[in-house]
Amino acid sequence: MSDDEHASSSPAAWLVAHRALLPPSGRALDVASGRGRNAVWLARQGLETTAIDRDADTTAALAARARREGLPLVALAVDLETGVASLGDEVYDVIVVVHYLHRPLFPALLAALRPGGVLVYETFTVAQAARGRPTNPAFLLEPGELLRLVAPLEIRAAREGDYEGRMVSSVVTVKPI
Repeated sequence: MSDDEHASSSPAAWLVAHRALLPPSGRALDVASGRGRNAVWLARQGLETTAIDRDADTTAALAARARREGLPLVALAVDLETGVASLGDEVYDVIVVVHYLHRPLFPALLAALRPGGVLVYETFTVAQAARGRPTNPAFLLEPGELLRLVAPLEIRAAREGDYEGRMVSSVVTVKPI
């Protein structure tokens, strides 16, 4: 397996590095899950995990993998960019979003998090455009923007800059009880 293949199947380093801030059990949501690297990791940590992505083929493959491996993971094809997205009200103990940005989704993310729940978010900043993809400003955070988008959640960890060869902004937050 090449380094790129390993990186695409390994969970996000930011998520793994902050495992101690996640609850030992509960419900987790992986938004824009892709092939499910973070969802599979969350399920293996003992969290009942829902993975959502707009690609039906990808979510079907992830659901089949979860069944084969006996993981507590459901994968659903959901397009979060049509209409007003709802993820439920105080449903999840953990929500993970990695390399995805749809600004209108933030109110739904905050509403779906239970009091005491953890949001782990990491995505690209505008500085990434100089390095290659993505280049569309709609998918790139301005400096300090992620901290504003997750307010009023309590910041437990945050960083912004060059990490793992990418220009990203990352936070781990907790919804006040």
